[in-house]
Amino acid sequence: MIGERGYEATTLREIAKDAHVSVGLLYRYFPSKQAVIIALYEELSGDFSRHAATMKPGKWRHRFLFALETSLRVLQPHRTALRALIPVLIGDPDDGVFAQGTAFSRLRVQQVFEDAVAGAADAPKAPLAGALGRLLYLVHLAVLLWWLLDKTPRQRATDALVRLTDQLLPSAALTLRLPPIRRFVIAFDELIREGLFGSPAAA
Repeated sequence: MIGERGYEATTLREIAKDAHVSVGLLYRYFPSKQAVIIALYEELSGDFSRHAATMKPGKWRHRFLFALETSLRVLQPHRTALRALIPVLIGDPDDGVFAQGTAFSRLRVQQVFEDAVAGAADAPKAPLAGALGRLLYLVHLAVLLWWLLDKTPRQRATDALVRLTDQLLPSAALTLRLPPIRRFVIAFDELIREGLFGSPAAA
């Protein structure tokens, strides 16, 4: 219903009617639309985490690409609803990806990307490993936004973007050997943690 009508136009009363349950029963489990969104986040993040657990050993760039492609596969059945939720996902301070109420789901997904780097055969030392993992989590979010907005048949432009990202990663890995680049990634991570995640920039 959210995919068809949009988030604001969909009411819990209509959801209850369509699900053939009483309004009271629905409110017992979902007292607000925010609760529905949080439940969706938790379900999708749990599915992603379970699928990502099959990640194989290897270099961080290969593990990141596996996590990115896994995320796209898990979310594919929900693309229509997620497209309708774009304003909420990005801009709503209470219900969005970076909201306090959805922090558990975000951290569960974010942890996969941090582990993809920290557990890699070529993992950089701390604090660079954690900083790189969080940066790659944001790259993953940017690709997901592109995917949701992609108007090409069967999201061919997204497939092309993932391939371009894959081609860029070896060069990115080489640049991380340069001290100025490492310092930049760590400094940028501090801004990310404070500005987007609302947490202190600790290593």
